[in-house]
Amino acid sequence: MDVASSVITPASSSSTEPRLMDALVIQGGRPLSGRVAISGAKNAALPVMAATLLAPGVHRLRNCPQLVDTRTFGRVLEKLGAKVTFGKDECLIDTSNVNSVEAPYELVKTMRASIYVLGPLLARFGAARVSLPGGCAWGPRPVNLHLQGLAAMGAQLDIDHGYITGKDVRLHGANFHFDVVSVGATAQLLMAATLAEGTTVLENVAIEPDITVLGDVLSQCGARIEGIGSRRMTIHGVKSLRPIDTAIIADRIEAGTFAAAAAMTGGTLTLERVVPDHFEASLAKLEEAGCTVVREVDEVTITGPSRPRAVDVTTMVFPGFPTDMQAQMMAVASIASGTSVITDTIYLDRFTHVPELARMGANIELKGNVAVIKGVEGLSGAPVMATDLRASAALALAALVADGETRISRIYHLDRGYENFDDKLRGIGARVERIRE
Repeated sequence: MDVASSVITPASSSSTEPRLMDALVIQGGRPLSGRVAISGAKNAALPVMAATLLAPGVHRLRNCPQLVDTRTFGRVLEKLGAKVTFGKDECLIDTSNVNSVEAPYELVKTMRASIYVLGPLLARFGAARVSLPGGCAWGPRPVNLHLQGLAAMGAQLDIDHGYITGKDVRLHGANFHFDVVSVGATAQLLMAATLAEGTTVLENVAIEPDITVLGDVLSQCGARIEGIGSRRMTIHGVKSLRPIDTAIIADRIEAGTFAAAAAMTGGTLTLERVVPDHFEASLAKLEEAGCTVVREVDEVTITGPSRPRAVDVTTMVFPGFPTDMQAQMMAVASIASGTSVITDTIYLDRFTHVPELARMGANIELKGNVAVIKGVEGLSGAPVMATDLRASAALALAALVADGETRISRIYHLDRGYENFDDKLRGIGARVERIRE
């Protein structure tokens, strides 16, 4: 593999370390227009990074976003003995010399997706010691489906001092039905089943694009998978897999976020390098809110109205409206004409952005997992605090249309999932400054 033309840095490099005291200062009221190149999807990159553990060798992930989360996952892989380097447009992972099966608490606690290494470690090495995950501050997101599925495949796992442990494991095929659709658990069991002995049938699986492309990538590496993109997948275990060489798909949530920015500001934005079908639910709701949307093969142009119309939103599993766009849609609804109702059926308490939007003048009444938003004609700049990844994006959107200056603290959450977000906003006309508080 020719990597001489790429400037590469180790995953442990500090170039995308979370700067915990950074803030964004945004001056609202500026028109937005132009083109935005959407980065690779964090939620697609992380399971593919984990899948590199299934096969020894050098793996190449093109269009891999350089984010706090991908760097953190790279450090998890390095703790296991892999060599991880990030170039301008790719990530190289050499898993030839993986010599540990322990993913330590100090890394896993910062990012829930670190649990993805569990299945691949058990499948390739027959052992694992992985810390129970941390991540966003809102809501319990148990890993019981991961553990139940692996147990059905023969893994005897224990919870010992905060770690999931297993040893002398030989995974075998099994039939497993997900009681609820789970993206993370689907990815976990899919990866584990590729090297399990026999045939595994997974029912009621997630069909998010991140899962579909993971199945495609594994198939390209020698896995035998039937039913990719459907609610039932059948995986025939193989003895070994080839190293991965793939491109990470565009981030549908980043694309939806910038589409929401056009909707709020009345601007026209062209989103490049996207798959329109991947965020069709978001586009359809923005059309309902009054936006004009032109879909092309690999780009979308969206023009916002002078003022959005109120819309009702209920989050659902793909292809429904994504929970990861709930906060951003609430920002749109906060300035819409009329009353919107937003219900989150996926994460029932993912509403920490509500009091922060209220500080900017939004009129939101929250009852359980249902928010009633009475649109106001304008928001006011204010000091606010980001509480999680998507809440950060919602506050940035609100700041773009608020009167005066908004300072968003704790934007390290934003850096977990949006690549060069402030640079991209400046490129389309926003007045944004990153400062150290």
